[in-house]
Amino acid sequence: MATYKKRGYKPKVNKEKEVEDVVVDEQDSTTAEVFNTLDETASKTEDWVIKNQKYIFIIIAVVAAVVLGYLGYNQFIAKPKQAEAMNEIFQAKKYFNEAVTGTAKDSLYTLALNGGEGKLGMVDIASEYSGTKAGNLASYYAGMAYLNLKDYKNAVTYLGDFNSEDEVLAPMAKGGIGDAFVQLNQPEDALSYYEEAAKMRANEFTTPLYLYKAGVTALDLKQADKALTFFNKIKEEYPSSTQATNIDVFIGKAQGLTN
Repeated sequence: MATYKKRGYKPKVNKEKEVEDVVVDEQDSTTAEVFNTLDETASKTEDWVIKNQKYIFIIIAVVAAVVLGYLGYNQFIAKPKQAEAMNEIFQAKKYFNEAVTGTAKDSLYTLALNGGEGKLGMVDIASEYSGTKAGNLASYYAGMAYLNLKDYKNAVTYLGDFNSEDEVLAPMAKGGIGDAFVQLNQPEDALSYYEEAAKMRANEFTTPLYLYKAGVTALDLKQADKALTFFNKIKEEYPSSTQATNIDVFIGKAQGLTN
C-alpha cells in the first residue's frame, strides 16, 4: 500500500535541530566575545602594571615598612617603655596614697609630684612617658596633687591631659577640673565640668557626688530650675547615696528660687 506524504512537509525534528544549531552558534559567539573582552582587559592591565611597576613596588615597600615599623615599635620600644614607666610610677603613687591618708599632706603631695628615693615624680613621668598608660595615669595623679596643693591652674592642665574609660577615675578627673574652676572663681566653667562628670558614668559614687556639686553651683549662679533637676535626680535615682541625706533641704532652696 502506498504511503501518503503531504507536499512540502519537512520532518519536525530537522527544524528543531536547525534552531538548536543557531542557539549553539550564538552561544559560541557570545562566549568568544566574552573571552576576547577578557583577553583585551587582561592585556590592558598587564600593560598598566608594566608601565607603573616602579610606583607599585614603591607603594608595597612603603606599606611593608609602615607595618614592620609599627610592629617593631610596639615590641621593642612601646612595651619596654611601658614597663619602665610602671616601675617609676610605683614610688610616686605610694607618696600620693600616703598623702591622702596621712597627716603631712603637703610634703607628700610634693614628693608625689617631684619624686624621691631615686624615682621620678608624676610630673616627669607624665612628660617622659607620654603615650604610655603609666604616663597618662601620672597626669591624673599630678592633677589631683596640684589640686590638693591649691595650685589650681596646674590642676586643670594635668587633669585635662588625662584620658580614661575607667568607671571612677574618668569622672573624677572631670570633677576635679570643676573643683579647680570653683576655686579660680569661674563657676560657669565649673558647672560645665560637673555636669560632664555626672553624665560620664552611672554609678553610686561619682554620679550623685557631681550631681550635687552641679546643683550647688547652679544655685550660686541663680539657675534654680537646673539645680532642681540635679537635686531631684539624686533623690529619685540615688536615694542611698551620701548626697541624698539632706537633699530635701536643697530641693526646698531651689523651689524657693523658682517661685
